[in-house]
Amino acid sequence: MKRRVRKAVFPVAGLGTRFLPATKASPKEMLPIVDKPLIQYAVEEAVEAGVETLIFIIGRTKNAIADHFDKAYELEAELAARNKSDLLAVVQGITPPNVHCVYIRQAEALGLGHAVLCAKPVTSDEPFAVMLADDLIDSPNGSALSQMSAHFHKYQCSVLGVERVPESETFKYGIVNPLPFAERLSNVSGIVEKPKAADAPSNLAVVGRYILTPRIFGLLEHTPRGAGNEIQLTDAIAALLQEEQVLAYEFYGNRYDCGSKLGYLMATIEYGLKHAELGDDFRDYLFTLKERLGQD
Repeated sequence: MKRRVRKAVFPVAGLGTRFLPATKASPKEMLPIVDKPLIQYAVEEAVEAGVETLIFIIGRTKNAIADHFDKAYELEAELAARNKSDLLAVVQGITPPNVHCVYIRQAEALGLGHAVLCAKPVTSDEPFAVMLADDLIDSPNGSALSQMSAHFHKYQCSVLGVERVPESETFKYGIVNPLPFAERLSNVSGIVEKPKAADAPSNLAVVGRYILTPRIFGLLEHTPRGAGNEIQLTDAIAALLQEEQVLAYEFYGNRYDCGSKLGYLMATIEYGLKHAELGDDFRDYLFTLKERLGQD
C-alpha cells in the first residue's frame, strides 16, 4: 500500500527578531496578511493537501498560535448572539473538524533540524511534511504542498520544494545539485547550505516546503551542530541522500519571503489586490497613490 502524507510539522519557535518590536509579544507567524495570519495560510495549504494532523513546534512565547486554532467559546457565543453568521462561520472554519492540532515545546532554539526532531514522537514511522510559514506560496493550480504530495504518492520518496533564485542570492538558501528526472523534478545528488555563488552547484534553492520519510529522524539524532551552532535540517538531508532517493520539485506558484519586511509588504499588497471585499477599492487607492507620487 502506498503511503500518503497525513501529518505536517510547523516549526514556529523562532523569535522573529527581524520584525521587532512587532514580534516582542506576538509570534511572527501571527502577523496578518490582510485579515489572516501567516500560520493560517500555511495550515490551509496543508489541509488542502490532505493533512489531518498539524504538529506545531512552539516556544515559550507562542501561546497565541495555540489560542488561534483553539475553539473560542466566548467569541462564538457573542457572534451568534449578534446574528453575525458570516463571521461565526469564518471563526469556526479556522480548524476543520477532521483536523487535529498537536503542540510540542522546543525547550531550546537549536535550529530547524532540532525542531523537526521534536516531532518524532507524533509522526512515528510515517512520512510527513515540514512547512515554514514565513514562505507564503500563492499557487492557482493547487497548493505547493498538494503538488508535492502528488509526487510523493507516485515515487514514495522525500520531496523538497525548490525554486530558482538569482546566483547572487544562493548564500541565503540550501542549494541542491540536481540531476534531471522528470518534468520539474530532479534527483538530488547533493545539497549545500548557503553557498557563495562560485561554490553553488545550481541556483535551485530549497524553500519552506519539505516532504520527508521517517528515516530523517535517525539521521537528525546523529547530526552534529553545524552552521550557527545549530542542528541543520540540510545536513541531515545530505546524509539521507546516501541512503534514499530524494527529489527536488519546482512547484508552480509565487513565493513571498515573509521573513523579510519587503517580502511581507509585497505579499500584503498582492493579497490585498485579490481580496474579495477589498480588492477593487484597494486597487483604486493604489492608482490614486501612484498619480499623487508621480506629481511629487
